[in-house]
Amino acid sequence: MTVLASTRPVTLIGGAPFPRTDLEAALALAPGVVAADGGADQALALGVMPQAVIGDFDSLSDEARAAIPADRLHHVTEQLGTDFEKCLSRIDAPLVLAVGFSGARQDHFLAALNALARRVGPRCILIAGDDVITLAPETLALDLAPGTRVSLVPMGDASGRSTGLKWPIDQIAFAPDGRVGTSNQATGRVELRDMSGPMLLILPRAQLKLLAAAL
Repeated sequence: MTVLASTRPVTLIGGAPFPRTDLEAALALAPGVVAADGGADQALALGVMPQAVIGDFDSLSDEARAAIPADRLHHVTEQLGTDFEKCLSRIDAPLVLAVGFSGARQDHFLAALNALARRVGPRCILIAGDDVITLAPETLALDLAPGTRVSLVPMGDASGRSTGLKWPIDQIAFAPDGRVGTSNQATGRVELRDMSGPMLLILPRAQLKLLAAAL
């Protein structure tokens, strides 16, 4: 069931700590706002009223519940997925920029990466510390400066082809318990092609706008 439909990208706010600059960067590209459960408290503390709050509400404060209009509170009782998944599966948008899903509990962060790998909901970029993380699409082109870090981390058996990487990925069988592509480097424009299997693309935080536009 769709809770929020938007023709523009949406910012999703979680309950883990994050700097105001991350939220500002997300909102500049994705003005719609959804909060995942206790992420609503984070949003309100930073002066942002979410358009929707989705979750099981086990971490939503009474103060936030009282401050947010009742028709924006969407209580989901099923426990088959995390609040991150519950939000992604109920957002209809071209792209989601997620903040507040890393840096606190690592089990929550790993669960968010797992949701990306399983392609839950719209395309999504996690803003996580010094990095931005997304599931690599089948094809992608990025005009990166030479020397830019490009990491490819498989979440299952994965493969693909590339141009513009210092260490090309052609004919490499990637796997979580085998070969990974950490800390590759761009030599200029990077193109990924024929990407198969769940592969996370990790770029420096400064590449958020470029990555969002490419997706």
